[in-house]
Amino acid sequence: MKILVYDPFSGICGDMHIGAMVDLGVPRQHILDSLKALNLPGWDLEFHADQRKGITGTRAIVTVSEPDHTHEHTHEHSHEHPHRGLREIREIVEGSTLPEAVKHRSMKMFTIIAEAEGKVHGMSPEEVHFHEVGAVDSILDIVAAAVAIEYLAPDKIISFPPELGGGFVECAHGTIPVPAPATVEILAGVKTRRGAVQQETTTPTGAAILKANVNEFVDTSDYTIHKTGYGVGGRDTEIPNVLRVFLAEHDSAAHVSNEQSSTAQGAEEIDAVMLECNIDDMNPEFYDHVLDALFAAGVKECFLTPVQMKKNRPGMLLTVMTVPNDRAAIKKIMFHETTTAGIREYPVRQTMLKRSFNTTQTPYGEVRVKSLFYDGRCISKKPEYDDVKALAEQSGVSVKDIYRSISL
Repeated sequence: MKILVYDPFSGICGDMHIGAMVDLGVPRQHILDSLKALNLPGWDLEFHADQRKGITGTRAIVTVSEPDHTHEHTHEHSHEHPHRGLREIREIVEGSTLPEAVKHRSMKMFTIIAEAEGKVHGMSPEEVHFHEVGAVDSILDIVAAAVAIEYLAPDKIISFPPELGGGFVECAHGTIPVPAPATVEILAGVKTRRGAVQQETTTPTGAAILKANVNEFVDTSDYTIHKTGYGVGGRDTEIPNVLRVFLAEHDSAAHVSNEQSSTAQGAEEIDAVMLECNIDDMNPEFYDHVLDALFAAGVKECFLTPVQMKKNRPGMLLTVMTVPNDRAAIKKIMFHETTTAGIREYPVRQTMLKRSFNTTQTPYGEVRVKSLFYDGRCISKKPEYDDVKALAEQSGVSVKDIYRSISL
């Protein structure tokens, strides 16, 4: 089982996360090419070797040039960032040529921040106009996080308690305590650490990266480390200002949690929850938005099935599969976005084949290929459709022609 491990002993923010992912092995060019798909003007992303307290890693520096706004991205709080709402950000992400998995993972992070900011300011997530997160640099941070995680394709993501820092920080609303109120809301229920330095170490963006993607927060874990990466922050603090990440796997004799355990055949069995409801009185135009919202929240599966309901009315069965820890948030979306009056819930076990990704070259560009493994051998290979579609649109040839050119 491939595990991505976060060790945010000095906190986590967006640019440190990009640096850590590159240091761990995500190709720089892959991140740059993916971010260009957003069609956002006026930015540049550079990578440099740097160190803090003798620890060497990769520093990611985002430079943004927007109207009346030019700066190097070293801290998320600024008075000069343009304001964008969740709807504008969704239009940017959904209107891009990024793979659907990256879009969904990105929007899950943005939605988590919008919900936290909305709760802090007493408004709905859609009404929130992001100050820091609506800026180009923070959009790039979040989308780059989704791109990197999808590239690594871990079977499980775990994290140690993040360090939040202390003191006070200046933001668009004035002077606020550390951790920022939005960070507190995002990490509610997560064990954290505080006070290692009197500065903000975990930002709302960093908190959302963890909350949206980590399957389990732990104090200790049994695994074998294969690779380590360090993302270097812009400040030099009392402790090494770096984000440490690992690629690891569980030891064969180690205890595996009930949420994700190995089967004898080498596949993975995952505990999940199935949520479903019948709907016969909703405008069918709404289903597109409902499914988008559920996928943005990170559900594993979501689909509609035509059903015949009481009084001979045609209806839809909305079925959603998610991890147990997310079921409350998913129920909230289902109740808010549909007309259902009740949701059924039952546990399920999902058996997932182990998978790996590599890149193959075609006459039209690179395409990722997904390989599926069972009982220790590869039983299937398949090109990633989103990559094929993007090449077809760029080169002006058919999807079928690109499929034919791929050597598996």
